[in-house]
Amino acid sequence: MSPITRRRLAQFKANKRGYVSLWIFMALFVLALCADFIANDKPLLVKYDGALYTPIFKAYPETVFGGDFETETEYRDEYVQDLINEKGWILWPPIRYSYDTINYNLPQPAPSPPTGDNIIGTDDQGRDVAARVIYGFRISVLFGLTLTLVSSLIGVTAGAFQGFYGGWLDMIMQRFIEIWSSLPSLYILIIFSAMFVPGFWTLLLILLLFSWVSLVDVVRAEFLRTRNFDYVRAANALGVSSLTIMRRHVLPNAMVATMTLMPFILTGSITALTSLDFLGLGLPPGSPSLGEMLAQGKNNLQAPWLGITAFISLALMLSLLTFIGEAVRDAFDPRKTNI
Repeated sequence: MSPITRRRLAQFKANKRGYVSLWIFMALFVLALCADFIANDKPLLVKYDGALYTPIFKAYPETVFGGDFETETEYRDEYVQDLINEKGWILWPPIRYSYDTINYNLPQPAPSPPTGDNIIGTDDQGRDVAARVIYGFRISVLFGLTLTLVSSLIGVTAGAFQGFYGGWLDMIMQRFIEIWSSLPSLYILIIFSAMFVPGFWTLLLILLLFSWVSLVDVVRAEFLRTRNFDYVRAANALGVSSLTIMRRHVLPNAMVATMTLMPFILTGSITALTSLDFLGLGLPPGSPSLGEMLAQGKNNLQAPWLGITAFISLALMLSLLTFIGEAVRDAFDPRKTNI
């Protein structure tokens, strides 16, 4: 590990708020990745008549457990549970609901308040709020990470070619970016979302149309500055190819600005997805979505647990990412010396 990398790591750890936020966010993200083992309407493990079954991984017909139907077993059915308990046992996840499981045994019409069965209540369709928050957190972070990585790859590549070659290429691309950036992106996103069938990859491509622009300017400026350095000119005089010079000698300097902005791009990506879901133009109906939960909270003011849960989840997620971004920015700032 180089001395400058060690200095940056030490500087990042010196920012206690950002360092702790990183660990909290990673812990929440790992838990969200394991959402199927935390909140699910299928048991983790079933022992019946001396054999072990894993319903979470494989679908079993009801006849396997002594039932009458060849269709997949409905494990929440009390009749099925009695059949299994007669010759074995059931190991359930902590939350016995998936994001789309409807609780038909509510104490009052949906949305119902928190109970021992639904610890954060249910939404207006009788689905468990806790399960939808866990799955919604996972899909929001995965969507934001994918969009951030792809848009950063495109933005860094475009800015690198602009800054390194300059001239007509730089001028034409810069005019195009200026025109593209001046378009009302939110309205265009809403129009595209209404035109195409909503889905994870569809939304990703639509948001990618505008998100890649955010990194072009900083990467372009860094390449414009670095391409005239002596070691770059020396490499060029020795016959090193332009792509090798860009990748080996110039790109590491540009990655400083890129790494500093990436946490904030991730925050913006999650906010964009939440906004589209809130407007009903995001993920398909029924998908676990924090934005859809916010919309339910707005439409069901008599059920405050919906809006409060969605607000706390989003506020916690975005705050952690902001604190991490500030710590990364300080770590790459050469003027910071308080380590």
